[in-house]
Amino acid sequence: MSQRHLTPLDRLLASANNALRTIAAPAGRGARSNPGNDVPEADLDDNQRAHSAGLMRVNHTGEVCAQALYAAQALVARDPAIRTQFAQAAREEEEHLAWTQQRLHELTSRPSLLNPLWYAGA
Repeated sequence: MSQRHLTPLDRLLASANNALRTIAAPAGRGARSNPGNDVPEADLDDNQRAHSAGLMRVNHTGEVCAQALYAAQALVARDPAIRTQFAQAAREEEEHLAWTQQRLHELTSRPSLLNPLWYAGA
């Protein structure tokens, strides 16, 4: 399969699209199922649930930042092979983003409201 040559503007627009999808859209489900799907739900009281949700929110924010880092590195990579590796790493991180988002939903919580700031900073 031949690869289309993207101009720097094409790559910039694709990166902006990735930023919007990461921050504003529900995370995709990826190829692998969530490894936590087979783990029975723990019986948590309200304090434990809130603490778990806070920890998972931090984890989710880390995945948002990983998306930003890989996108930025791919955007400026001169070597197409390196750019492809960063794109593959970002796809793998999309699964982690989806898994953490799923867990936040299970804990009746939400992602950080500061994720756009964290994405921009990363």
